[in-house]
Amino acid sequence: MWGGSYMKKIVFATNNEHKLKEIREILGDRFEIVSLKDIGCDVDIPETGNTLEENAHQKAEYIFDHYHLDCFADDTGLEVEALNGAPGVHSARYAEGTDHNSEANMAKLLKELEGKENRKARFRTVIALIQMEGDNPRCSREYRFEGIVEGKIAEEKSGNAGFGYDPIFIPEGFDKSFADLGEEIKNSISHRARAVEKLANFF
Repeated sequence: MWGGSYMKKIVFATNNEHKLKEIREILGDRFEIVSLKDIGCDVDIPETGNTLEENAHQKAEYIFDHYHLDCFADDTGLEVEALNGAPGVHSARYAEGTDHNSEANMAKLLKELEGKENRKARFRTVIALIQMEGDNPRCSREYRFEGIVEGKIAEEKSGNAGFGYDPIFIPEGFDKSFADLGEEIKNSISHRARAVEKLANFF
């Protein structure tokens, strides 16, 4: 799995095709990213933490404990200032009774912000990396990497690229949403890009 002081191959604890594509494009050909499906894991790993850090740790720890492979996991949240940091850790399931329903999540968020002047928001990604120490699969060490991009919530959806809340999030320094800017620009400035870059530089 590991060669010298850099990483050749690593398990990314997800089967989310959007995330896999984004991570692979950010890292380019520096690493081979292996998904849960690639290692034969079809379990829906619990995410019961109260913070992004706890959820990322939970997922990485599950893979390390069950497969004894070095791996990393991430959790991302959209934190809106006027909503006291919501939806935050509940971003994927913000609309009641849904799971990763982007349209329902965006509709709820836009409704919550109706009439509010303060539309400041930020995307935050936390990556938890767990590595085996030496040759003992029971001995490991965890590292954390964080990426943040500041911005604001648009008045309405715009753009077709990206996923999640991308059509309503306008990053600082731009006047277009992530979905309007397109994947190339987003992947160079996004919260996930910044966290992944720290992960890559670690090696």
